[in-house]
Amino acid sequence: MTITDDDKNPKRGKKLDKSLGAIAALREAMEQRLANAGAEPAEATSPPPHKDDTQNKPSPEIGEKKSNSPPHDETFASSAKTPDPAEWSRVMFRIAERSQKLTQEFLERNRDQMAGFISPDPAHLSEAFLELTNRILNDPEHFIDAQINLWQGYIQIWQSTLAKLQGKPASPVVTPTFGDKRFLDDAWQSVWIFDYLKQSYLLTARWAHGLVKEEIAKLDPKLARKLDFYTRQMVDAISPSNFWLTNPEVLRATIESGGENLIKGLEHLLDDLERGHGQLQISMSDPLAFKVGVNLATTPGKVVYQNDLMQLIQYDPTTPNVHRTPLLIIPPWINKYYILDLQEKNSLIRYVVAQGYTVFCISWVNPDARYATTNFDDYMMDGALQAMREVKNLTGEENINVVGYCIGGTLLASTLAYLNAVPQKPKGLPNITSATYFVALVDFTEPGDIGVFIDEDQVRALEVHMAKLGYLDALTMSTTFNLLRANDLIWSFVVNNYLLGKEPFPFDILFWNSDSTNLAAAMHSFYLRKMYIENKLAQPDGLQMKGVPIDVRTIAIPSFLISTRDDHIAPWRSTYVATHLYRGPVRFVLAGSGHIAGIINPPAANKYGYWTNDKCPVLADDWLKDAEQHAGSWWPEWLNWLKDYSGKQITARQIDPQHIIEDAPGSYVRVRAI
Repeated sequence: MTITDDDKNPKRGKKLDKSLGAIAALREAMEQRLANAGAEPAEATSPPPHKDDTQNKPSPEIGEKKSNSPPHDETFASSAKTPDPAEWSRVMFRIAERSQKLTQEFLERNRDQMAGFISPDPAHLSEAFLELTNRILNDPEHFIDAQINLWQGYIQIWQSTLAKLQGKPASPVVTPTFGDKRFLDDAWQSVWIFDYLKQSYLLTARWAHGLVKEEIAKLDPKLARKLDFYTRQMVDAISPSNFWLTNPEVLRATIESGGENLIKGLEHLLDDLERGHGQLQISMSDPLAFKVGVNLATTPGKVVYQNDLMQLIQYDPTTPNVHRTPLLIIPPWINKYYILDLQEKNSLIRYVVAQGYTVFCISWVNPDARYATTNFDDYMMDGALQAMREVKNLTGEENINVVGYCIGGTLLASTLAYLNAVPQKPKGLPNITSATYFVALVDFTEPGDIGVFIDEDQVRALEVHMAKLGYLDALTMSTTFNLLRANDLIWSFVVNNYLLGKEPFPFDILFWNSDSTNLAAAMHSFYLRKMYIENKLAQPDGLQMKGVPIDVRTIAIPSFLISTRDDHIAPWRSTYVATHLYRGPVRFVLAGSGHIAGIINPPAANKYGYWTNDKCPVLADDWLKDAEQHAGSWWPEWLNWLKDYSGKQITARQIDPQHIIEDAPGSYVRVRAI
């Protein structure tokens, strides 16, 4: 079908004619208006006014009208700085030297990587988008309707822009969604050209998302998720906020500094490329602002045991009495344990210790090639089970409570199921009184956006890559997680670091986020295949740990599940499935925010809130519908539940000097991969 076929559909044809007529009229009106504006005295080309003449004069860029003409650029130009040619030459020569070395490193690195890949497109994106294009072309009427609706939206934006040019009030046609921080600068609203760019982009972005979502609804769900995810990536990338010439804040900084912001930004870019040895490693926080053991991970304690896979930390008591039953934390080994022990004000470990608990925490090794064959069940035997054994030895207690965070929670569920299945229980282990799962997946049917990166071909390509190193390098894993929130974790830093030329703001969570870890090849392959692709853990006897088939349905101890509403890594509706897998009593709580901020939410911050429901219906949405919302942190809610399984109060335990290896946070956590 072509546009000439619209005479067969009079309604669509009239709609199209009306849209085209309006476009032509608006174009003529805007051209005339801009021509009239151009005929006025060219203030921007005249010498800048004297300081005394402008000090009390409002800036057009913050919404002040200037007669009836469109805002000019004299505000941007008035503070322009003339660059020093000699200095620029020196800077550019230095940049050229560094760029040559980086280019060579990049080409060598990527040549080696691509040589081992089975396919240059293991995600099959070209095939996926070809399928999408074919579906759109096979339904031309729907596509034309969508195009006409898009044109009508443009017409409304042009009408709004023309009204602004005439000094009339005009409501925006489209506005950013809640939480979108890209368009906070006032000029995006007050200067007509930037407002026009912003609204045109937002309209086009929503049109693209809508069109893709309608078409992918007819496709295989995994293919549909992949198309939706990468469409969002492309749309996010072309935002006008990401380019210096279309971002008013960057343009203003460029004019005021004589381009120094761009030169500084280019140097920041080169610094990040050099740190990544030719691969971009974006600086998210001031690297000099924090140091592990100095102002991060400072809760007093001692390393009381270590093996090749982990160190075990016992924390000093801060109360005269403690609960008899000690608490063991199994953190994720994707990144480091000290996310639970950041600064004093937001340390979960410090908070729990202060509530009268004897706390132990595993600090995992940052693996290298020596750990190539270390598997998931090795993390159980030499990690979780050995830590449980040591907690019993160090405290003399027969009972312990255990927490598992993210993949640590997946390991905890696997370990409990293994203990129920193994013919003879390993010696020296305590009884586990309760289990707490922080944002932990057990059923991987719907893993969220992370599933976009996990299918047979992509995992096979990753295995080829890991076989050369013996591990998945930290930077690759970090980049994958950052893509899940590209606007917050990639593009915002592109603008701040590279376009504005600013130093990244000191932020403890982002410093931790950049302190990534390698992942042992055998373990990671097992985890991706058995959990994500095959979903074996959720199947009765579907997964084997050390050769023993396990079933999480045998877990009968009390369980507390905390998930977060905006989690991109462990979607809360997926973690909720475990409430009907475990056989014992389950308490499910939903916190606000995401995978990290929703967990690291101290009561003093009074942020985000959480939801509770004493019942666990089959469907997650039914649970939420009847849940009660509470203000503040979920931490007190959890500890109120935990105390019922923590025994009576006893005199606080002091750490036995004979078992001390070194001060917390230990040495394993200080080993950096990138």
